[in-house]
Amino acid sequence: MTLENKNKVINNLVDEINSYQHFYITDISDMNAEITAKLRKKCYEKNIKLVVAKNSLLKIALEKADGNYQPLFEVLKGSSSVMFSNVGNIPGKLIREFRKEYSKPVLKGAYVEESVFIGDAQLESVINIKSKEELIGEVISLLQSPVRNVISALQSGGNKLAGCLKTLSENKQ
Repeated sequence: MTLENKNKVINNLVDEINSYQHFYITDISDMNAEITAKLRKKCYEKNIKLVVAKNSLLKIALEKADGNYQPLFEVLKGSSSVMFSNVGNIPGKLIREFRKEYSKPVLKGAYVEESVFIGDAQLESVINIKSKEELIGEVISLLQSPVRNVISALQSGGNKLAGCLKTLSENKQ
């Protein structure tokens, strides 16, 4: 690979790292073309960009990108691919789902919600991280809960009052 091509690859990786909020470094080695195609298809369906990169070029791109990705340098060994996503836990969920049928991909490291996770043992941790949209939904639900309780109490109170008035009117007769 010429120096010009290497620089082009590095610049493309830097652009991807800077444009996506989250990324996972995975090992998809030993996967045949058919299984890799299935993984790529699943990634496409979930709006995840899957890129295979040389570790040395990926390290240079991480150094050039906006942010501190130095803790991820230690996982840049062996075969590496990068899953880019704008939703933090979607790639983790995809990995877990895919591994029900296949042994790979293996999580080497991830940058999710401005935190670094190292190792496959952290897969469940990154899956359980809630996205911004999920958190906003929970907050809205919590804010609506007291209003629902008040409305419900008023409605049930009205029914009780009507029932009491009806009973009183029937007793007078």
